[in-house]
Amino acid sequence: MDEYTKLISSAPLVMVEFYATWCPHCQRMMPVVAEIRELVGDSAPIYQLDIDENGEAAEKEGVTGTPTFIIYRDGKPVWHFAGELDGNVLLQKLQSFMN
Repeated sequence: MDEYTKLISSAPLVMVEFYATWCPHCQRMMPVVAEIRELVGDSAPIYQLDIDENGEAAEKEGVTGTPTFIIYRDGKPVWHFAGELDGNVLLQKLQSFMN
């Protein structure tokens, strides 16, 4: 089992954000993701992976743009979104898979 598979299987519900340090959209999403991480606490781990350091995982997951958010339930992708989005929308989407 590779590191990424372990990561997405580390909890029943996991969110991953693929980002790039040079991406202005990613920079704008950073504080949003930090706030969501605080709000959900231990309910769902949120991992942020730099695509320049995690190219293999990004390629495996079909990431073509940044930021890309993927929500996994039991290690399987259940939602995928590329681009900036409102923090409330992202939070509601994550919470919708918690039930």
